[in-house]
Amino acid sequence: MDFSIEHLVSWLGVVELELLIFTSVFLLIGALDEALMDVFWFFLRLSGKVPARRANRSQLEAKPLSAPTAVMIAAWQEARVIGGTIEHMCHAWPQANLRIYVGCYCNDPATIEAVMYAAQSDQRVRIVIHDQFGPTTKADCLNRIYRAICTDEARSGTTRRMIVMHDAEDMVDPAALALMDGAIANSDFVQLPVLPEPQHRSRWVGSHYCEEFAEAHGKAMVVRDAIGAALPSAGVGCAFSRKILSEMAWRNAGNGPFSEDSLTEDYELGLRIKAAGGRSRFLRCRGDDGELIATRACFPSHVGAAVRQKARWLHGIALQGWDRMGWSNTPVELWMRWRDRRGPISALVLAAGYLLLIATGLHIFCFWLGYGNLWYPGPLLTTLLALNMVSFVWRAFIRFIFTAREYGFSEGLNAVLRIPLANLIAIMAGRRALMAYFRALGGGKLSWDKTRHDDHPPGMKQARGAQS
Repeated sequence: MDFSIEHLVSWLGVVELELLIFTSVFLLIGALDEALMDVFWFFLRLSGKVPARRANRSQLEAKPLSAPTAVMIAAWQEARVIGGTIEHMCHAWPQANLRIYVGCYCNDPATIEAVMYAAQSDQRVRIVIHDQFGPTTKADCLNRIYRAICTDEARSGTTRRMIVMHDAEDMVDPAALALMDGAIANSDFVQLPVLPEPQHRSRWVGSHYCEEFAEAHGKAMVVRDAIGAALPSAGVGCAFSRKILSEMAWRNAGNGPFSEDSLTEDYELGLRIKAAGGRSRFLRCRGDDGELIATRACFPSHVGAAVRQKARWLHGIALQGWDRMGWSNTPVELWMRWRDRRGPISALVLAAGYLLLIATGLHIFCFWLGYGNLWYPGPLLTTLLALNMVSFVWRAFIRFIFTAREYGFSEGLNAVLRIPLANLIAIMAGRRALMAYFRALGGGKLSWDKTRHDDHPPGMKQARGAQS
């Protein structure tokens, strides 16, 4: 068999062609999916079916709650950030009939101490200590908090009307609680937007979440809400009626409303509410100052942590969700579940695309050295390449528009520049998610593969000071 350099270069050309066909076809399929979402969004905006909501911030911030409300925060090894979160929440939401439940573990004294110090004399904060050693799953911790709420209701004879979920690192919007309180009157589940904070110390990794959430919560969730599709819960900045959580707990054999064998219990709960006939709303509203009423937080600032977090999302939503939630018979829900679960396939296609770039560069280099010949795509492949190039330019433009709308022109440009890095993180997360899924199929133990939080959103200290 001839293993000359010319022979190897010819095989490199074959690999290059196969990768080109594979990536061109599947990238175009993904582009058509996104284009359809864009068409829906533009139609809804132009037709006025999703009007730009405005609210008076000062009125919302001063408005009392219509009924007793609880906030659930699950915390494991969050001593670095939980104190700031509690302190800010207590100042931002001064309503008397609010109670904040923080779920901690008996083997995590640092987090318990941080919550106690932050709460100080505020009687609205209650620490719920789990008797099991952590970490279990986040859903298990949330169910422990839910049982504590039920116990308090039985003792006091007062039922909570609304239960809000937040994470240990969130910076809540002072106007958000009253906004959710008004919306939950005719809804079972309300989700507010999430706005990751741009991080000056992590312009590339930590800040790349900005454009992803700006587009997802500025377009995709808006369309889902408008067309009546199930809304996944983000697990933060969301509110549930007490009635629907009771029903979800009953459907879950009385173990609590959250599925303890799920990595993405918040996402799953949103879909289960829709399946049970509950009404969900995505509430996108700006204050009279132009700022979006949303939950703000700092996301992972290092590649390893970002890959770990996104791998958990992919594992829970795309792979585990396929097993647990199945598909749907309705076209709208089928489309949305495909969008939710396309992450691993997208990672594979992106990986093939980067391999194609490497193979093409190597092939050209060999040709310059005098080995082999270059080949040129035919009319069909040329058309596919042209369509994908147009699609890439359009996607970059859309990413810029949605990011610039929330963060300004310069951050919109940064969002475009971060596309290659975001793709690499998606590829690594897809690989990690698949490995974790295979381990789970082999009987691996499910635990809270949580993200380490070290920072609060910039300006939190100033926000607290302004309200105190």
